[in-house]
Amino acid sequence: MVLTNSYLTRWYRLLAAALLATAALTSTPLLAEKTYELKFATLAPAGTTWVKLLQDWADDVEKQSNGRLVFKIYPGGVQGDEPEVLKKIRFGQLQGGAFTGYGIGQIYSPTRVLELPFLFNNIEEIDYVRNLFMPEIEQGYRDHGYELLGWMEVGFVYFFSKTPIKTLDDLKQRRIWNWQGDPLGEAFFNASGLSPVPLSIIDVYTSLSTGLIDTVYAPPLGAIAMQWFTKTHYITNVPMANGIGSLVVSRRFYQNLPQDLQKLLKRTGTAVGEQLVTATRKDNVDSLEILTAKGMELVTADEDLQTPALQEIRIRAGESLMNNGYIPEATINRINQWLQDFRSKQAAETRHAPD
Repeated sequence: MVLTNSYLTRWYRLLAAALLATAALTSTPLLAEKTYELKFATLAPAGTTWVKLLQDWADDVEKQSNGRLVFKIYPGGVQGDEPEVLKKIRFGQLQGGAFTGYGIGQIYSPTRVLELPFLFNNIEEIDYVRNLFMPEIEQGYRDHGYELLGWMEVGFVYFFSKTPIKTLDDLKQRRIWNWQGDPLGEAFFNASGLSPVPLSIIDVYTSLSTGLIDTVYAPPLGAIAMQWFTKTHYITNVPMANGIGSLVVSRRFYQNLPQDLQKLLKRTGTAVGEQLVTATRKDNVDSLEILTAKGMELVTADEDLQTPALQEIRIRAGESLMNNGYIPEATINRINQWLQDFRSKQAAETRHAPD
């Protein structure tokens, strides 16, 4: 049989078409089945509201991505304290985490202006100021190698102690825990004339048990979650600050995701953050009731643990943080102006409200 040029040409075309079809059939499923794993750490113990909502988020993302993006959640501090978790994210051992203010301070420290002691009077003030500040926070995270997925809170922070604390002098006599290496905590204690005991958060429960410390600060929900309430007997009724939190992922990991998974992660992260804020606020109120029902005594502080004395502590702490560059002066001034504007508006509305 003699193969003509036209026959060979048709044969090569058919072969090329077959090869292209085979390549399409074999490569398309591989691309569709590529998966990404987000290893995500949190200090919150398993079984808490925080971890339950995080797991719901993980399940939702896996379902909506058809299994292309999956979480592996590490609760209860098993990956270490927040500085250790951030270190593991930088080295690629983890990709994200849920952080409190301490960890946030190592990502973008100006964010912690929202945790200045005795700054806010209520959650309406918190929400107003945070919403105005949020674009700067998000950009600050990006500039430092992280993507903010969702905002959360740990809530108003109180002193939990083995003996009653009613005055500043009472505080000075206590062995108070301070989160080791936390600049904001150090600024607060220095401004208050207190000498705390610096420890990793992971060592707090044991140190309460041994008597190394006798006083801690935490939101009511946190005191229950970490079991610190079992080693203390009193809660001072003046909140020290409002603890912030956020859901964070490595910017490198985020940018390596396909566009649709980036949008999915951001959209669902924002939603779960809002759920966490709502749930945390409710659970902190409920937790305070549970703690008093269990026999813990809510102590009413005397005058020197009330305003305006506390405002002087806030001002001194803010000045210290400005001087060491942790929070810029312009940021503190802007937050104070927003807060003043909101309070003036609220006062005007109250004056003009019908009887």
